[in-house]
Amino acid sequence: MKITKKYSHLNGEEYLIVHHRKLYNEIKSVVHTIDAAELKTKISKEKTMSGTKLYSPVDLNKIFDTEFQKLGWRESRYSYYITLDRELMEKSLSMPVKEQKRFLIEHGETKPIYSYNQTDFVKNKIAVEVQFGKYSFVAYDLFVKHMLFYSGGVINLGIEILPTKKMQEQMSSGIAYFEGEVYNVMRQGRNSPPVPLLILGIEP
Repeated sequence: MKITKKYSHLNGEEYLIVHHRKLYNEIKSVVHTIDAAELKTKISKEKTMSGTKLYSPVDLNKIFDTEFQKLGWRESRYSYYITLDRELMEKSLSMPVKEQKRFLIEHGETKPIYSYNQTDFVKNKIAVEVQFGKYSFVAYDLFVKHMLFYSGGVINLGIEILPTKKMQEQMSSGIAYFEGEVYNVMRQGRNSPPVPLLILGIEP
């Protein structure tokens, strides 16, 4: 496969090139290693594409997982406690999770709610999400997950890998694609979401 489109938000790609060029090369090498022709394993049952061989999101995710893990990229979980008091939230975000709970209780939260998020691959504070799912999953990655990890000091940059429209047309309906998701980010304005991102569009 190959990377054919890129969108750098808040200097995401520039940060990667200057500070983590080796990791950037690893990400590109993973994409280039994958033979998309072997992943057209899903037989469509949709009326408009019945019987057509499509790219399988399940198989794509499996091969990406295998290749990233070979290079030492690992899943990461960020745990936190929820408070609707903005001042307490801002003060507790960077604390270890146990300290967050104690801090919130000391400041009037009687039953802080525990929650967590996890991201596909993290290495040296760079997060990568490989997304062949529905639109809502990508929106959550870009506007919630990466931002949460960033504000919690877990990552310095979030990377989203998506199929281009050209590839998405050979997948089941409803799969998010690069052009549509970049458009959604651009519509929010130059500084939203407030986290450096690099969105990569891939195709066979």
